[in-house]
Amino acid sequence: MALTPHGEKLLAAINNPKAINDKDILEEALKAYKNWTTQLENLTSKGDKRVREMTGLLNGYKDLLEVDLIAKKGSPFIKRQKGQMKLDNSIMEEFLIHLVHEDVLKNLPKGIETGSQTAFMSLSFRPSSIEKLCEKPEIVIKQKDQDFTIGKSIYYQFSPDNSFDKKLTLDGRFFLAVLAAEVKVNYDKTMFQECAGTASRLKQGCPLSKYYALIEYLDMKPEDVRLTDIDNVFLLRKAKRLPFEKRSIFEEVRAIHRDLPISADVMIHFVKEIQNFIDATWYDADAAIERGSFA
Repeated sequence: MALTPHGEKLLAAINNPKAINDKDILEEALKAYKNWTTQLENLTSKGDKRVREMTGLLNGYKDLLEVDLIAKKGSPFIKRQKGQMKLDNSIMEEFLIHLVHEDVLKNLPKGIETGSQTAFMSLSFRPSSIEKLCEKPEIVIKQKDQDFTIGKSIYYQFSPDNSFDKKLTLDGRFFLAVLAAEVKVNYDKTMFQECAGTASRLKQGCPLSKYYALIEYLDMKPEDVRLTDIDNVFLLRKAKRLPFEKRSIFEEVRAIHRDLPISADVMIHFVKEIQNFIDATWYDADAAIERGSFA
């Protein structure tokens, strides 16, 4: 798990020999990044006000890196490869980690884990023969990397021996994400379908979990998420993607950042959905009698 995913991507880019012509602007970005995270950590506000201030700082840093440095001064290499190097969407990944704070989200228990994680989807037993049932268990765990999560590491032991003899015992760990989010700069129909598939697979392992997508620029017609296992898609800039012929024009990039910044209202909406989920009773068998129904 990386709690500073964007910082790590910046350092990797600085040390990338293919980005040697962009080293100066990347080092300038690193200084700005350190200032940005310091400002986030030094905020004293709470609740919606804090989220608004955080979003303002986020827009300021993204405008500096993506417009003033990469779009204006960057080499063709960095402009072309910034997505592959995750220099842009890792900013949001790290920002979301800062949202998991007691002055933003209430009632999170101590020990909860967050950040980008490899999240559990399913566990299956796969003995290769009848004889193998008496040996160390053979299991297959399906997992998938998620840009942002809230959850907990789960540790397990399986053994055919009730004394858990070490030679017959399999132990390990997986991360159970009760909330996961995919972060995208641009979002098209293929990405939406991939997210829908991921949401379904994550909910096979944890049916009560929540799955979201947070995107900056929409490159498809909006769809009804109720027909999928995606809980919501948040349009952070409330913007469509620039047409192909405008994406490399500096004035167009600058204008869309200026005119359609990441919305604090959308970010507050996302936070409220998380808070409602935290505060909810996920399952109470006893309440079914009082309610007169299982659900």
